[in-house]
Amino acid sequence: MLITAALTLLAVLTAASLAAVGVGTPAAVAHLVFAVGIVPLIFAAMTHFVPVLTRTGDAPAIIRCLPVFAQLAGVLLVLALQGIFPYELLQLAAAIDLALAGGLLYWIVRRARAALGRPHPGWRWYAAALAVLMLALVAILAMALWPAHWQIWRLLHLHLNTLGLVGLAAFGTLPVLLPTVLGRGDPGAAQWLQRYLWPMLLAVLTLVLGIAVHWSLAAVGASVLLVLAGLLLVRWLQCFGWPRLPGDGAAVSLIAAVLGWMLGLLAGVLHGGGAMPAMPGLWAWVAAFLLPLVTGALSQLLPVWRWPGRQSPERDAMRSRLVARGALRAGFFLLAGAAFLGGFVLPGMILAMLGLLLFIVSVLQTVRIRQSTR
Repeated sequence: MLITAALTLLAVLTAASLAAVGVGTPAAVAHLVFAVGIVPLIFAAMTHFVPVLTRTGDAPAIIRCLPVFAQLAGVLLVLALQGIFPYELLQLAAAIDLALAGGLLYWIVRRARAALGRPHPGWRWYAAALAVLMLALVAILAMALWPAHWQIWRLLHLHLNTLGLVGLAAFGTLPVLLPTVLGRGDPGAAQWLQRYLWPMLLAVLTLVLGIAVHWSLAAVGASVLLVLAGLLLVRWLQCFGWPRLPGDGAAVSLIAAVLGWMLGLLAGVLHGGGAMPAMPGLWAWVAAFLLPLVTGALSQLLPVWRWPGRQSPERDAMRSRLVARGALRAGFFLLAGAAFLGGFVLPGMILAMLGLLLFIVSVLQTVRIRQSTR
């Protein structure tokens, strides 16, 4: 998991650098972030959380290796999109990811059925996220079979990934992760997940269908997603109170991610109505939602992955350094998203890079923690 996280950060940093200097095709750069970075990280997070949600043992070695296989398939995909490898290998990479997602989904369902007692409903969000990812990959395979509809397949693939896979995986984790970050339980988290899975899944599918039919239908789906994100923020405020939420850098990052998600949805509605182009909204989604989500989650998870088992001074020291600049990073990411939406691409890139570099520096500072705390 640590290797997957490190390669994810490297992929995102490399993609941001390439985009800033205008090197690489937009599709290759975007998939460097998503196929090499985000999808494998989501796989790794699922292998970490599913045993907890189902109260079963650790994932077997073959399941723990799936993120590595996904990153290798992602590299193949990026090289094909960049023209270094034959373009036809794009379909092979998609087929590999489809098989990996199917295998992970099968394992999750098996673990849920083998759970001691009733499994936590969060597992259903992961299963739904993987099912949507598989639809997105089928859209890639469909491009070769029905090339006349290439553009619509591309749009379906994009939105099934960004709103479906990432959205469902994120909002299936956040109601559990934020209370863990704050060190306080939320007895209503399971109920929230149980109640809002189908509304969110149907909203995502409605939005995706609207892309193929009419933008007003997509706006309906986006509106529902906005309401659900707002309900989660309200729940956090009611449960934890505003004074407590800004006190932890990881918590601030996760809250910023929800705000960035809402900002990205608003940008998407404006794009669908013809009020703004697509790329600023996509970059705003990456900067204001994806980056605070990843850095906030890793601030909490990296110490656990490095020192699994019981709580230790090393783990506490590592977490302390990772969350130290969380609020500042979150501010940079949200400002970057706003800059992209305002058409200020270079300032947006600089702000996003600053936030990401701050996190990477914090990670590098933790390398010697084992020596300094013993």
